[in-house]
Amino acid sequence: MFQTFFYTPILNLLIFLYNIVPGHDLGIAIILLTIIIKLLLFPLAQKSIESQKSMQELQPKLNEIKIKFANDKEKMSKEMMDLYKNNKVNPFSSCLPLLIQMPFLFAVFRVFRTELNNGPLALVYSFIFRPEHINTFAFGFLELSATKNIILALLVGAAQFWQGRMMITKRPEIKTEGSKDEDMTAIMNKQMMYMMPVMIAFFSYSFPAGLALYWLVNTILTGVQQIYVFRNVKKSTVIEGEIVK
Repeated sequence: MFQTFFYTPILNLLIFLYNIVPGHDLGIAIILLTIIIKLLLFPLAQKSIESQKSMQELQPKLNEIKIKFANDKEKMSKEMMDLYKNNKVNPFSSCLPLLIQMPFLFAVFRVFRTELNNGPLALVYSFIFRPEHINTFAFGFLELSATKNIILALLVGAAQFWQGRMMITKRPEIKTEGSKDEDMTAIMNKQMMYMMPVMIAFFSYSFPAGLALYWLVNTILTGVQQIYVFRNVKKSTVIEGEIVK
């Protein structure tokens, strides 16, 4: 099922794009492939971003509930569910879209890991021209089948940091009984903001540069989508505020 619905279609789309782009530049083909996949998953990704942002905005209130009802788990669960319901937030809605996107990532990884190393291309559809050889040099200088491209890995890490930092919301310093828990959550979020780019950069350095290029473009597009979602959220908040007045 994975090969039929994910790996083979993505492989064929990449080969099709490689055939039609000027100069058969694999780098351009990968960028176009990334954009197409991103457009297909746009609604899911947008829902995930909105949910993550909403959950982050609710975190201080969730911490207050955890502290207030620390000795009453049943009451705590009820209050938290009421908070989600009143704010129209589904705590699981941010996870499902990410899980749905995982097969696409694995398929892209397998395509770049196998086919870029002069794979047999046996799964290319009959109506798509099957090139005898794929030129793995992108833009005339970047070898996409090779690993250990430090520059591309650093770019991926920087893009991941930029995209992740947008999800961190600054909150005013509040000295209350529950502020220690909120401070701990903020510290953990900040640590992840720095650790995740390092991990992604390491993986990008270890895997073929074609996959790193895909991840770089995907991360940049995700960041642009986050900016779009956040601006729409701010606009809707202003409109609702005007209606309330």
